[in-house]
Amino acid sequence: MSKTLLSFGHGYSARALARRLVPRGWTIYGTTRSADKADVLREEGVHPVVWPGGDLSKAFKSATHILISAGPGQDGDPVLNACRNEITALAPRLDWAGYLSTTGVYGDHQGGWVDESTPLTPSTRRGQLRVEAEAAWQAIEGLPLHIFRLAGIYGPGRGPFAKVRQGTARRIVKEGQVFSRIHVDDIAQVLEASINKPNPGTAYNVCDNDPAPPQDVIGCAAELLGLPLPPEVDFETADMTPMARSFYAESKRVDNTRIKDELGVELIYPDYRAGLQALLNNEG
Repeated sequence: MSKTLLSFGHGYSARALARRLVPRGWTIYGTTRSADKADVLREEGVHPVVWPGGDLSKAFKSATHILISAGPGQDGDPVLNACRNEITALAPRLDWAGYLSTTGVYGDHQGGWVDESTPLTPSTRRGQLRVEAEAAWQAIEGLPLHIFRLAGIYGPGRGPFAKVRQGTARRIVKEGQVFSRIHVDDIAQVLEASINKPNPGTAYNVCDNDPAPPQDVIGCAAELLGLPLPPEVDFETADMTPMARSFYAESKRVDNTRIKDELGVELIYPDYRAGLQALLNNEG
């Protein structure tokens, strides 16, 4: 039976999933705000829809699966704001729905561990909006929803090497600070595993095995490049944008047991060292 994915906000992670699904014969409709990006998606075998404004009727008619990558704004979830009636009508016919959220929904745990049963206590407005968006999607009757709480995403074009090479990288040090991360190819692998083994109502933490201080990752990148270690800068005095600084408001280690035990996922890049080495290998 033919499978059709309607992908809202078809960006970095969704494109990685499409690279796995298109060769398997899937039809994928991906929304984008940009006509230029639509041309790129077309080259990747995706049917692009410039949206808002574009016609999604054919996609809604044929979709067997939907993926929501578009993030919420102050007014709530943009997809539900625009298409709630269509999605409510589509919900009972879907085989699978996925919502890409963030581990920011757990808030700050001062370096402690969190899993999917941890209460959602976000400490940023961004995290609160995600909690509200998760709840809004969960409230749609009959929707076979799976929530994926993504850690910090890296991958091709999103690694630390450029800044290290340019000499602009800094090792920002805040005592006790740790982040979890995930390579984009492992996000795609987790999503495909869930599509193949649906369990509606489930949330999954999507991260690697090794939460680590951010300065260690920058140091590893410099080491792999054979360049001097970037300077250490104290977090309190570091010149940072408010957005960058806000990420340091939360420190936690994210447990990924569920994606392994329930979905049978074996991470391609189990830690940042393996992921960075692969990025460097692929560059050359």
